[in-house]
Amino acid sequence: MTTTAVEHATLSTAQAINRALHDAMAEDPTVLVLGEDVGPLGGVFRVTDGLTAEFGEDRCFDTPLAEAGIAGFAVGLAMNGMRPVIEMQFDAFAYPAFEQVVSHIAKMRNRTRGRVALPLVVRIPYAGGIGGVEHHCDSSESYYAHTPGLHVVAPSNPADAYTLLREAIASPDPVIFLEPKKLYWAKGEVVLGRGGEPGIGTAVVRRQGTDATLIAYGPTVPVAIEAAEVAARDGRSLQVVDLRSIVPFDDAGVCAAVESTGRAVVVAEAAGFASVSSEIAARVSERCFHSLSAPVRRVTGFDIPYPPPKLEHFQLPSVDRILDAVDELQWEEA
Repeated sequence: MTTTAVEHATLSTAQAINRALHDAMAEDPTVLVLGEDVGPLGGVFRVTDGLTAEFGEDRCFDTPLAEAGIAGFAVGLAMNGMRPVIEMQFDAFAYPAFEQVVSHIAKMRNRTRGRVALPLVVRIPYAGGIGGVEHHCDSSESYYAHTPGLHVVAPSNPADAYTLLREAIASPDPVIFLEPKKLYWAKGEVVLGRGGEPGIGTAVVRRQGTDATLIAYGPTVPVAIEAAEVAARDGRSLQVVDLRSIVPFDDAGVCAAVESTGRAVVVAEAAGFASVSSEIAARVSERCFHSLSAPVRRVTGFDIPYPPPKLEHFQLPSVDRILDAVDELQWEEA
């Protein structure tokens, strides 16, 4: 019997994504990386640094500043046997490509009755927390989650950034890969290679708790964990669930977590109206109704355009806002 050594590395989230791209390109010559400034510069956040130098300009290359063109070009590549990974430089910069994403990328398999798959990844640096100006800090996950035919994932740490991107590149279906910008520099241990962590569609309990469940994804997971740590000082035990994958959604895992505590708070940066947080709250309420001791609460961004940098701390879910929501979960007096 032979065993394969497992390689570990301490990486930032940006480095983990870079390593995932590198490893996928090294293993599969059909994997291409393209986008604005992803070549010799290495991208705005240097996530693609070194890929052009190692794999050449035909494998990692710059495109014109035309997001619709980038997405349309990637559709043609994927239809002809390649596995393109495209970068949209910022979340709101991706909107010009939205028609391509909705009309073609999401629908190609269905349109061709399964004959044509699109193994394509759209990487999008997203969400706030970096003091960015307008068009640089949107939380656009609801647009993509509402589009049948797309997988939507949002890692919250370097290990998941590596694993989920490797899974996304290997998938026969298109994946929207949302990268929380404020977590690019967070570091952690990463298991390299395939199969090191749970794949797309599986939620993970990041912190055990018995009193209430905080459901978060992407940039709000560290905030939820911090809130649970603060609550513990006051004797309240909060469980933290990291969705990791918005579509497909892990109903079984999330419901099991909520049923174990009887209370739930959903935490997300995006505006609350008609959002992913709305869907999570609805699914939990429908599936866990008889186990709930209180209505599901939500802590989200406000229903406004993203504010200027000096005001974003009001917009983003905070530890205090999360703990206020926990306090509203109809606790029985001792």
